[in-house]
Amino acid sequence: MARRYTRRALTILPALALAVTAAGCAESVNTGADTQAGGQITLKEAGKLTTCTHLPYAPFQFTEGDKTVGFDVELVDLVLPLVGASEQKIFDTPFEGIKSGESLNIGQCDVAAAAMSITPERQAVMDFSAPYFNAKQALLVKKGSGLDSLEKLRGKKLGVQQGTTGETYANENKDKFGYEVIQFEDLALEQTAVQTGQVDAGINDDVVLLDFLKANADVEVTATFDTGDNYGIAVKKGNGALLAKVNEALTKAKSDGTYDKIYEKWFGKKPTA
Repeated sequence: MARRYTRRALTILPALALAVTAAGCAESVNTGADTQAGGQITLKEAGKLTTCTHLPYAPFQFTEGDKTVGFDVELVDLVLPLVGASEQKIFDTPFEGIKSGESLNIGQCDVAAAAMSITPERQAVMDFSAPYFNAKQALLVKKGSGLDSLEKLRGKKLGVQQGTTGETYANENKDKFGYEVIQFEDLALEQTAVQTGQVDAGINDDVVLLDFLKANADVEVTATFDTGDNYGIAVKKGNGALLAKVNEALTKAKSDGTYDKIYEKWFGKKPTA
């Protein structure tokens, strides 16, 4: 897809190297547990806000050249001046570790922003900001396949991304509709599997699948499922000081029009009420 914008350069940290570093210093990093709004904020690295995410997940976060860009990236940038940081650092890590809260618990990052839906299970292991995006699940298939419902997948293979609400929704309905669930580690692998016929269809958030269609004319989205997904930015459980600043940034962005501008930049339309 064409990108015409100048964006902040973000340092992409090699996952293995940073994981080793994080594991070695996790005990000495004050990640802000048991803090209150207005309290002192201690970042993983002074002057830098480190964000855990899982790439690619366009248009929320993905690599463009040597930069990580996207909707979530720009929203987290708004938090920087509120926490005394001048730079956002992206840590690309498996989504399973993010959604379990482990990435935050061992000090790999200060916040997690990965187009992550707020669920009761995730709220039990991390704290979320106010919702900043609403999403549905959608069905990606080869163009002309005629597969436009879960019912038509009976006896077929449905691809899912590991650890996502799409995977949960697929598993909840597999016995009813009689399809086989095939798991993939990331979105790109799932999308490729649909294109190459490894699976008959794939389910994931509607926005990322619709974005994929722009450069891939051989596939289409034939159905959407309203699952009530709301995305949130997460912090370590109990880190009230940092969470308050994240919410402050989101509230200000929505009130002064900044959120609308970022939304329109990445989705080509203004957000609905």
